[in-house]
Amino acid sequence: MRIHDFNSFSTPQISEGLAYHLEENISLLESVYRIESDAWLDLINESRQLWIENKIELDFDDVFLISTDAGQKATFEGREVLLDIPFEYDDIFEAEYQGKKVDLNKPFRTQNAPRKFAVYTKNDKGKVVMVRFGQPGMRIRNDDPARSRSFRARHRCSEPGPKWKARYWSCNVIRYRKLLGIKSSSPW
Repeated sequence: MRIHDFNSFSTPQISEGLAYHLEENISLLESVYRIESDAWLDLINESRQLWIENKIELDFDDVFLISTDAGQKATFEGREVLLDIPFEYDDIFEAEYQGKKVDLNKPFRTQNAPRKFAVYTKNDKGKVVMVRFGQPGMRIRNDDPARSRSFRARHRCSEPGPKWKARYWSCNVIRYRKLLGIKSSSPW
């Protein structure tokens, strides 16, 4: 990540956090801020804006991150909410699956199942379905940048598809690390 050195642009005013990331050559994916913290979201938004204005150069992984809705806000039922970050409100998640009340879009670990994780979500027809994902016995090793790039390329995470497909949840599993008991906080 670096600032463009074009004569036609004046040096943009940047935050202390972004300046530190630039000076230390730290990518957005390896940010010094805790993922989903206000400082991290501000860093993503600032980097996105400078990249759109062609005032900052980002590597492939950082472009992937800013292409998401991370840090952007919208109004939902009269409240301002963050996009691309799971909701914290239980009433949004309630649904029924095979006669049982379930929480939507909240992944969980499975036991004695063909996959490591599962999640209840709605498919394109509005029906509640269970999506299983993750290879049992395999560790999530996303702290190595080379492995992360390989995983994202192999699973085509730049276009993860709809929520009712396992690929979407595999590509976004780290966003739900607290629910799943995953220790790593590094994003894919």
